[in-house]
Amino acid sequence: MRELVDYLHARNQHYVVMVDPAVAYQDFPAAFHRGVDDNVFLLRQNGSIWKGVVWPGVTAFPDWFSANVSKYWNNEFSIFFSQEDGLDIDALWIDMNEPSNFPCYFPCDNPDASAVGYPPDPPPVRSPPRPLPGFSCDFQPEGTDCAKTEVRSLEIRDSMPRAYFDNLVISPRQTEGQQKGLPGRDLLFPKYAIHNKAANEDSWNAAEGGISNKTVNTDVIHQNGLAMYDTHNLYGSMMSLASHEAMLQRRPTVRPMIITRSTFAGAGTKVGHWLGDNVSTWHHYRLAIRSMMAFASVYQIPMVGADTCGFGDNTTEQLCSRWAALGAFSPFFRVHNNLDSIPQELYRWNTTTAVARKFLDIRYRLLDYMYTALHAQTRDGTPMVNPVFYLYPQDANTFALDLQYFLGPALLVAPVTEENSTSVDVYLPSDVFYDFYTHERVVGEGKAVTVENQAWTDLPLYLRGGVIVPLRAESANTTTELRSKPFEILVPVGKDGTASGSLYLDDGVSIEQRATSDISFEYADGVLRIDGTFGYKTDELKITKVTFLGVAGKGGCAKRAAKNVVTVEVNRPLTEAFTVEVGKA
Repeated sequence: MRELVDYLHARNQHYVVMVDPAVAYQDFPAAFHRGVDDNVFLLRQNGSIWKGVVWPGVTAFPDWFSANVSKYWNNEFSIFFSQEDGLDIDALWIDMNEPSNFPCYFPCDNPDASAVGYPPDPPPVRSPPRPLPGFSCDFQPEGTDCAKTEVRSLEIRDSMPRAYFDNLVISPRQTEGQQKGLPGRDLLFPKYAIHNKAANEDSWNAAEGGISNKTVNTDVIHQNGLAMYDTHNLYGSMMSLASHEAMLQRRPTVRPMIITRSTFAGAGTKVGHWLGDNVSTWHHYRLAIRSMMAFASVYQIPMVGADTCGFGDNTTEQLCSRWAALGAFSPFFRVHNNLDSIPQELYRWNTTTAVARKFLDIRYRLLDYMYTALHAQTRDGTPMVNPVFYLYPQDANTFALDLQYFLGPALLVAPVTEENSTSVDVYLPSDVFYDFYTHERVVGEGKAVTVENQAWTDLPLYLRGGVIVPLRAESANTTTELRSKPFEILVPVGKDGTASGSLYLDDGVSIEQRATSDISFEYADGVLRIDGTFGYKTDELKITKVTFLGVAGKGGCAKRAAKNVVTVEVNRPLTEAFTVEVGKA
């Protein structure tokens, strides 16, 4: 694994690893015993560790309210993710942090019996079908004439820790009259129970303890006296905070990148979110759009997206093609699915391969535009993903639109959302828009227009008139390479004849920036004015051309008269203020 990570880092790529909160209840490796020594696990009323079952088998769960949990979590990260002798990860994917506890169903009195078959047998390792240039001998096919690293087998489950530990003496955590939370409650069988869908039936949430099913029992008391009944929804966010701190300890000057499954209000200040274990259905494809808008624009968690093509069940070439196009225009974009489902890497089908090449190219060219929108949301809450009614609040027809949205302030994304359909009804408010691909002017009349002949490799995109879009003139395979590409500025003129926009630039990783650029674009009366601050400078930072949409051109410029599109070659460094006039090179 260290070889793989080193290979990626040498090519300016990044490695993301999954971490679950539950810690294997076993003697080796020593993470469990260090947790016992620090007294950081959830305990039963008799002083024993509250045990559940997750992927490793029997597990213990960190108590994020315990006094030593930050020390413990930071130390585990420093050991396992050590740059010197561990896995030098770049980002974190935290999962199962509701917390999930399966298949030890409520009341989970015998986790050892429930853990039979866990951890599951790992899938067979597939030998590479051909030599892999650039990789070490350990990654080459069997029979390759080279010396591979000797593999050492470690006997992990040679013993099971004892049930009780002398230092885990649970002191009274809720004495009479000192309860935290309302007194006199039944924490396991509440009279008025929420409908936990993990319960076998909704009616079991109260009488059958269903609110504790597949998670930690709600009568567990934290080290600080709070009840799991009151804190359950905070567990994932508490893990997010601890993991953010642990990542900062590893790399104090670098922004932590963390994606979590479980969230609560305020989590977006530290982490992003993927939309959980969805399934490969058209309903979940549509749900991904609605959920993304909710998390980004309402819950203020802007780095959000779904498992593209679906996680559970088997996808299809058509669904995966549509979803891959859609995913390219979500803040967080990945393909990930269940081991039991068919493989769905985007190169598996010719169509999904074509979709990936087309829309990843566009996504990478737009990354600076998206980054600017993300920076704005971080600064003042302006959503990176907007429901249409956010930008057109006076148009009541936009209120119910949940299958089209604006990425940033300018780009209207309107995907085909029905199986076997080659058309989509796109609602265009009373405004001026431009086809993203052809730059043709489209006048919105406050009604839906039917966009036809949309193959699996197509997705309707529109530029909103009046909002200037900076994008890279060409794409790249990594963000490092992308930063060497010049900019093109798109100026879609609004119905009032003006347009404005912005571009924020920094080094992309540092918490404390040495220099930044916050650039404004203003267009009126045939002149584009570029102004602002220009602290961020690189040798490659320049604008090669400006394309004006919806204007009449003059001599000295390239013009597509039928569409009133004018392109002015500029080739100016983006390090100072200047102006560009329509028709002047």
